[in-house]
Amino acid sequence: MSAATPPTDAHRPAPDAPAAEVRGPLARLYRRELTDYPPTGRRMAYLAIVVVTTVVLYYMLYIQYAVATSIITHFGMTYRYFIWVSVIGNAVGAFASLVAGLADRWGRANLVVYGLLVASLLVFFGLPNAANQSTYLVLFALVSFIEGIVLVATPALIRDFSPQLGRATAMGYWTMGPVIGSLVVTTVTSNTLDSATWQDELRYSAIAGFVVFVVAILALRELSPALRDQIMVTLRDRALVEARAKGLDTEALRRGEWRQMMRLDVLGSAFAIAVFLLLYYAAVGNFVVYFSTVFGYSEQRTNALANWYWAANAIALVLVGLASDRLKVRKPFMIVGAVGSIVMTAVFATRATHLTTGYYTFAWLFVGIGVFSGIAYAPWMASFTETVEKHNPAATAAGLAVWGWTVRIVVAVSAAFIPVLVTSVTPLVEHGAEVKAASAQAAPALAVVGAHPDLFAELDKYTPATTPPELSARAVKEVGAADLAVVQKAGPQLKVLKEYGATVQKASKDGPGEWRTWWWICVGGQVLFVPFVFVMAGRWSPKKARTDAEEHQAAVNRELAALAATKE
Repeated sequence: MSAATPPTDAHRPAPDAPAAEVRGPLARLYRRELTDYPPTGRRMAYLAIVVVTTVVLYYMLYIQYAVATSIITHFGMTYRYFIWVSVIGNAVGAFASLVAGLADRWGRANLVVYGLLVASLLVFFGLPNAANQSTYLVLFALVSFIEGIVLVATPALIRDFSPQLGRATAMGYWTMGPVIGSLVVTTVTSNTLDSATWQDELRYSAIAGFVVFVVAILALRELSPALRDQIMVTLRDRALVEARAKGLDTEALRRGEWRQMMRLDVLGSAFAIAVFLLLYYAAVGNFVVYFSTVFGYSEQRTNALANWYWAANAIALVLVGLASDRLKVRKPFMIVGAVGSIVMTAVFATRATHLTTGYYTFAWLFVGIGVFSGIAYAPWMASFTETVEKHNPAATAAGLAVWGWTVRIVVAVSAAFIPVLVTSVTPLVEHGAEVKAASAQAAPALAVVGAHPDLFAELDKYTPATTPPELSARAVKEVGAADLAVVQKAGPQLKVLKEYGATVQKASKDGPGEWRTWWWICVGGQVLFVPFVFVMAGRWSPKKARTDAEEHQAAVNRELAALAATKE
């Protein structure tokens, strides 16, 4: 935990502020600053609104991946085009995260509230009614822009309303946003896809967004800059934080905030968590494609399988957050979570080439990966904000903007790289189902052709109108008129098999090995995470962390006593 912040030049009295304006009912819809730190009940309500907002936003963002094959079919996209929808969306989201670094000045709560409204409108009216694939790409990029902003603004609000000694628990709930969002996606689709279209699925998510927007616009508030630009270790610091806020020069605190974030512990940690989550990104964006092309799972079955991952991850995030706050340390949890996740992901990678691997084998592997990645991630989020606070507590939005930009860039690069490495995906997604159907329909014709390969090789050189009479007579004699009719009737299916059959067959053979390579790259990303744990803020020993907390409280008591003496 961080020690108490000593008085600095930024704590000198600022110029007298004008008297507070009288706010009407409409002003509450955009003037959201709190001049006093809220009591526990209200604070928990604000945290809950932020978490639920994050859940529905990620529900709206991730729903397209759960119905990926349906969207590809509807718009006649190539798989590579669909991947570039994701790549461009994440790249746009990355730079939106940097824009959100201005949240300190624009208002974090307003970015969250009105960002949610815009995203809901786009997902309900825009994406399902897109005229073509180009329009869909542009609209999804706009949704991703909103997500990039909220990715920064929501954890900043969580940080503001959670002192350091409750930070891991609060961040555990926040990190449930994308996880529970994914769980909602897979739960809803696994139960409704048999009777709903992909457009319906998108609208369901947008309706959830509208409902939460109504709650957020009426109830969500944020701390004033003078309150949030300080370090708060425990709730017992409240009186001191409020006293300091009366004379805090927030503009002075924010000077050089971006430069202060250009440090190894901030940049390195942001990169480390981004590559640690490579498997998570693949789970969101590619599990449907992976399990459908390699194991023949339907969208519905794959989403049901993914529920095991998201549910285990969500539970672990909250429980480990509570444990981390109780012990007052982050780093031991990050190491344990990383090592466990590395082992479980490595086992998963070894099963990628075994087509006999059962559904419940994957399910239990996903439970293990979900639990261990949760053990690492919730404490990491708390430690990252504390690392930023170590440099400048007023630079929270800037630090989280750096993190958000890094994460989205890594997601974009990884999404673009998968089709390059896993070359089998494109022919399997684009023609796999077509070839499978053609093979089933043309089975009798294939048997006839297989019995007379040389004859049909000759016949393929001609069309029915240009076939020499002697060759036609030979065919009738050797094959028979009935079997020739069977082959002629299956002409369209045989054409599909001739054009794509060999390519799809090769892709089916190569696919498991190519995916295994990607899963091992995900393992490598988790390994890279480990060394950066050592540069982050925080103690390794719970005993030393308790000593820090006691020393901090003594310093707070002394400063409060000094303030009281000054007033007397």
